[in-house]
Amino acid sequence: MKSAAMQKVPEDRSHAPVAQAAAIRDVLIVDDSRAHLKLLASILTRWGFEVTQASSGEEALWHLEAKKFDLVLSDWVMPGMSGIELCERCRALSGESYLYFILLTSKSEGDDVARGLAAGADDFLSKPIDRNELQARIAAGERLIAMQRAVVEKNQLLEHTLDELQGLYDGIARDLVEARRLQQSLVPERFRRYDEGDVSLLLQPSGHVGGDLVGAVQAGHRQLGLFAIDVSGHGIASALLTARLAGYFSGRTPEHNIALVPSAAGGHEIRKPEDICLGLNALIIGDMETELYFTMLFAKCDLTTGEIEIAQAGHPNPLIQRCSGEIAFPGEGGMPIGLIEEPMFGTIRLKLEPGDRLMLYSDGFTEQVDPEGEMLEEQGLARIAGLQADTRGGDFIEGLIWHLADHAGDGDFDDDLSAVILEYAGPAGRT
Repeated sequence: MKSAAMQKVPEDRSHAPVAQAAAIRDVLIVDDSRAHLKLLASILTRWGFEVTQASSGEEALWHLEAKKFDLVLSDWVMPGMSGIELCERCRALSGESYLYFILLTSKSEGDDVARGLAAGADDFLSKPIDRNELQARIAAGERLIAMQRAVVEKNQLLEHTLDELQGLYDGIARDLVEARRLQQSLVPERFRRYDEGDVSLLLQPSGHVGGDLVGAVQAGHRQLGLFAIDVSGHGIASALLTARLAGYFSGRTPEHNIALVPSAAGGHEIRKPEDICLGLNALIIGDMETELYFTMLFAKCDLTTGEIEIAQAGHPNPLIQRCSGEIAFPGEGGMPIGLIEEPMFGTIRLKLEPGDRLMLYSDGFTEQVDPEGEMLEEQGLARIAGLQADTRGGDFIEGLIWHLADHAGDGDFDDDLSAVILEYAGPAGRT
């Protein structure tokens, strides 16, 4: 029956070979009819394909497990394993390369076609076979396989690129961990005790590194300078500027500390806060090629009298917590540093009494939002500071952080948190 069917296919040598592309080269033909196998093999070989023959589904599986093929042409009806069963077994075989599967059949009913598609067949070719149709079906398979291989190549390239990126990311992550340690070393002491009071410092970046800086500069036994800085943006660029600014406040080299000037009596004294801001602004505008800017509070404290002069350069208003429990946020705003050549800075003057607390902090506190998107603002900060009125030093800071996390609804903060806190004991010192 099959031989008769194949005899209807005239051998026409006028057919041009299939345009050989790299997509399909190795073809496996499966049929229990030797005559059918011989004729198909002859046609495909003349068209330039490498052809392997199998007379049963079981033999075809053996070839498929031993070699990679691009195309299978299989008869549907065969003794033992049918073409549709062979197709199902082929699809179960693993491999990145796609195997194009054409069923050769006299079946044309919709249910039969649906069964073949469900088994994984890509196309069907009716008997008796027409060479032009066979050529067209193979060309369609070549297009699909070429696209599939292009996708595989792109996926391999993408995977290779992702591996490289992962390596770079891992290296950056290690560098950022080290950078975080180095940035934390900019504030080596988180608590300093003086005869007239205590200073506590907080520096907590929201990411690996941040753009905040806090610190204290002492001049003699009477003067103390406190500063809080918040560089615009986040990440490495901000952290680099922060590190450079830290060098301008280095207490190890008084002659290079921008906050200190020689005093008439010898030694050094704290520079006027507004002059410190102007000096930093000149450095940013004139010497640093950067689009970054920063806000700052610098407080010049007279520990003997409790008098404090603060220059405000766009930084949040300082918090004053009196020993009576009263809380205030004095301030005039002022211009950030690094935006224009001749900025105007705000000036705050106040006097601390024994038991009072001064807190310079970043906007990471007041701009922290709750789950509904409402910011804490000064009123909220006053509330949580009031709840911590009876605590001191590190305990006060830990209490602030705990209440801030409660406001946020989790332990993740939107911005860097920094603060420097002076708890004034008075000129008589401690009893």
